[in-house]
Amino acid sequence: MSRLQELANKARGDGRKLLIPYLVAGDPNLASSAQLMDELVAQGADIIELGIPFSDPASDGPVIQLGVERALAKKVTLANTLQLVRQFRARNQETAIVLMGYLNPIEIMGYEVFADAAQDAGVDGVLVVDMPPTESAGLHEALRKRDIDTIYLVAPTTGEARARDIIQHCSGYLYYVSLKGVTGAALTDHDSVAASISRLRAYTDLPIVIGFGIKDGPSAAAMAALSDGVIIGSALVNEIGKLADTEQQDAASLSQCCAVIGSARKAIDNLK
Repeated sequence: MSRLQELANKARGDGRKLLIPYLVAGDPNLASSAQLMDELVAQGADIIELGIPFSDPASDGPVIQLGVERALAKKVTLANTLQLVRQFRARNQETAIVLMGYLNPIEIMGYEVFADAAQDAGVDGVLVVDMPPTESAGLHEALRKRDIDTIYLVAPTTGEARARDIIQHCSGYLYYVSLKGVTGAALTDHDSVAASISRLRAYTDLPIVIGFGIKDGPSAAAMAALSDGVIIGSALVNEIGKLADTEQQDAASLSQCCAVIGSARKAIDNLK
C-alpha cells in the first residue's frame, strides 16, 4: 500500500478530513518553494499537490497561470521539481506529495525514467490533467509498479459510464472538480456538488476530495462536509504571488502567505 493510501485510510478512520494545498514548484523560486512546503505542513496540510511548471496550463485560471509564469521565468523544470520533492522527503517522511501537471514534460522525460525518478524522490501520486484514462496505460503501469498512485479528475459534466471508467484507473483519491471552468472560478452551487459526490460514492470506496473554487475556511468547511477532503490552489498561489523573490523568506511572511491553509484546517476540524 502506498503512503498516500495509508494516509487517506488513517484520516478516514480518524474522521479527519484531508487538507491538500496546491502550489507551483519554483514559485517564486525553488528555495521559497521548499520553505512554503514546510510551512504548509505546519499549517495542517496532509498532502501537498506540487504543480509541474508547463508553458500551456490550459485547465488553470489566471492566478495559477501567473504562478507558472513566475516559475518558468526561473527556468524551473520537471527535474527541478523532482529534486524539490527529494529534498522535502529528507526532512519529512509523513506528508504525501502528489505531482500535478500536464503530460508533455513527462513524455519528454519518458515514462519509465520519470517513474524511476519519482520513486527515488519520494513522490506518492501523480495527476496528469490532460491524460485521459484510455490513453494512460503506459504511464499508469510504470507508476503502479513503483507503488505510486495515479489520480484522475471527475467533472460535473462527467457521465456515469465515463466516471466508472475513470474510477477503474484511479488510486489514492478521486479529485472532483466542483465547477465548470478553470481553477480560481467561484463556487456557488453546493447542492449540485452534493448530488455529484453522492452519485460517485455509489461507484467507489476511494476517498473523494473536492477542488476548484475553495478559497477560505467557510468554503473549505462546506465542501469538506460533503467529501473526504478539499484542495486549495488559487487562493494560496495568489498569496504566494505577493512574496518577495528572495532566496530566504522570513517566518512572518511565510505564515501570512499560508494562513488560508491554517484557517481551512481549523474550519474543517470544527466539523467533528
